[in-house]
Amino acid sequence: MTKVKRSFLPHPFLTAILIVVWCLLSGGISLGTVVFGAILGILIPQATAAYWPDAPRAVGLFKVTVYVLIVVWDIIVANVVVAWVVLTKRNRDMKSVWVAIPLELRTPEAIAILAGTITLTPGTVTADMSDEGHCLLIHALDADSAEAVRDDIKNRYERRLKEIFE
Repeated sequence: MTKVKRSFLPHPFLTAILIVVWCLLSGGISLGTVVFGAILGILIPQATAAYWPDAPRAVGLFKVTVYVLIVVWDIIVANVVVAWVVLTKRNRDMKSVWVAIPLELRTPEAIAILAGTITLTPGTVTADMSDEGHCLLIHALDADSAEAVRDDIKNRYERRLKEIFE
């Protein structure tokens, strides 16, 4: 049996998130809600530390911020593009494609964020993942080629997630 390393704050980022979420759920910020949120933020990560065999490593705040800004921008642009496609093209003029994207990412968190990013961006959806986690199946509403969609996702999202997580 492996021994779990104990520390006061095994996951400090999770602790901070739990405090903020508790304050938001409580409907206001007061000394009592912050203290109770801190208690939860300390106890929950300690109680669940055994289920986190690999401690998350620190990520660069700048790279994460850049990634989030790119995703938000892409969501805004894709909303306009999808609205334009839906309003101006007939169904038979749309070129929907299925795209298999081989993954270089290996961490489950990075793969989950990539799949979520693809699904959040209007016009694309992550439909499936291979059993080994080495490939995503994506559906694009309107695209000129599957290769262009694949290359765009790999260069715009996967490359950045690889820099952040691996």
